[in-house]
Amino acid sequence: MISYALIGYPLGHTASPFIHRELFALSGREGDYAALEIPPQELPGRIEGLRALGGFNVTIPHKLAIQPLLDRLEESARLCGAVNTVKTDGGELVGYNTDMDGFLHAVPEELLTPGSRVTVLGAGGAATMFAHVLDRRGCRVTLAVARRTLEKAGRLAAGLEHPAQVVLLEQVRGGDLIINATPVGMYPGAEESPLPEGALQGCRAVFDAVYNPAETALLRQARAAGCRTYGGAAMLVWQAAAAHSIWYGAQFDPAEMQALIRRTEEYVGLHFGKGGNLHDRQ
Repeated sequence: MISYALIGYPLGHTASPFIHRELFALSGREGDYAALEIPPQELPGRIEGLRALGGFNVTIPHKLAIQPLLDRLEESARLCGAVNTVKTDGGELVGYNTDMDGFLHAVPEELLTPGSRVTVLGAGGAATMFAHVLDRRGCRVTLAVARRTLEKAGRLAAGLEHPAQVVLLEQVRGGDLIINATPVGMYPGAEESPLPEGALQGCRAVFDAVYNPAETALLRQARAAGCRTYGGAAMLVWQAAAAHSIWYGAQFDPAEMQALIRRTEEYVGLHFGKGGNLHDRQ
């Protein structure tokens, strides 16, 4: 049986073993999946031992630090500026990022067409990935941030191929899609929303990358405003499935994936519903 793992520190509560074992079962392939806590100072010394695995996922704080320790990076990792999946390929460790795949499966294509007006809340790692994906697809990108993050958002906007607007969170109004790339709304702050009332009027759809809880305050707010809503569990499961495609070429039936997304929401709610942050957004 080939072994796989998630590395990070600290890991605490994690749904990754549950999701990946479910994916092995769906693919009909035997595989073991473990959560390995590796303190940051130990990562360089542990990298050679990780070559014994078939592959592994990477979460905070290693998504940036692991890059120079790998043999090469694929385009997805270079574009996102972070690694969340590593494949052992002929003795080499090759870095990928599957968050793009997860996002594109989680949100309907019609919302991501050239000219679509998309607002990304935040300017961190997740927001960077969303912004670059949207920019490459020709969407009209707006970055919405707190005042303390304006400079960081400006640098992100300047690095895109097409012009992007930067606004404060309280200035958000409407559009085709709003994406929450901040942790606001995740347990233990599940009643918090990153946007004020009224910001969602005229917006077609809202995607919240937070997946604990499955229905965030922002999604409730969006539904009340008449928006279509999409939760983070779909992205979480599909980015994990993309790792299996990289590791051994797995393909998954969309109907089976929808069932797994529902099981994952139930699993997270049952095991971590009151338990704070999860480190599964690889």
